[in-house]
Amino acid sequence: MKKILSIILAATLMTATLSGCVKKENSSLDKITMTYVTSPLNVPSIIDKEKQIFTEKFKEDGISVEYAEILSGADQTQALASGDVQILYAVGASSVILSAANDADIKILNTYSRSPESFTIYSKDDTIKSPKDLVGKTVAGPAGTNLHELLVAYLETENLTIDDVNYVNMSIGDANAALEGGSVDAALLAGVSAYNAGLQGYNLITDGKGLIDAIIVVALRQDFYENNKEIVDKFYTYQEEINKYINDNLDESLSIVAKNLDLDESAVKEMYAKYDFSLEITEQDKLGLQKTADFMLKNGMIDKEVDIDTLFLN
Repeated sequence: MKKILSIILAATLMTATLSGCVKKENSSLDKITMTYVTSPLNVPSIIDKEKQIFTEKFKEDGISVEYAEILSGADQTQALASGDVQILYAVGASSVILSAANDADIKILNTYSRSPESFTIYSKDDTIKSPKDLVGKTVAGPAGTNLHELLVAYLETENLTIDDVNYVNMSIGDANAALEGGSVDAALLAGVSAYNAGLQGYNLITDGKGLIDAIIVVALRQDFYENNKEIVDKFYTYQEEINKYINDNLDESLSIVAKNLDLDESAVKEMYAKYDFSLEITEQDKLGLQKTADFMLKNGMIDKEVDIDTLFLN
């Protein structure tokens, strides 16, 4: 466990170092690079790219838009710190907290999504029905993520800790393959992987409802905001337009998502119902984010307290 967390911390320490080397943004901005991540079900990102909404809107300001497909949260925050990316359009809150704890310049602009029910723990063993049934079992999933937090929160409901299971850090895809191959007893799955596990009749041990908030956010650097406030304000407005387009053209939008993710439309509709894509940061969001920060401190993922209120633009 300590070895796993040491690897996570070592991988992200570079973020703080890189942030000290970033050049100041030029106020005459001519290009924005933002992340493009489709998983687990990032509908706004898929619709934006398909319809070229950001691209067409920013063209009016003489600004080109480029997309960076960076899947790892640690890699995303490092790209932000280095200046290779200006906006993290859908990044896990835990990645933002970890970066901030290492003194990087990173701020939350707005929420991207909340989807606790799409984060799950699955097993092929139908006898695993409670936290105590996981004691001594091998559980696989990505460390330092919403799924990791879910496992810990679930175990805590029966006064257990992650040390009561054999936790193995691996990606969702690898965890899913390990579960199918029988080398692990349970896997931490989200989005399409979780949906497919349900279709295969696997045992749903729990999802995140009532246990985690599973908040995904949009993040950027404070210095980028200070030098480009008007552009950032427009970016927020364009996000609202994307969400409005989705709501006004839901069937078309979900059909586009289904084609992009190679899924049946019925599957996308079922998963979409579990998501809240509203942008406004609520008090409940702040409580959820603080809960995640406290969880990370308690489990040794960060070595100092993070006050969530300091992570918003000022």
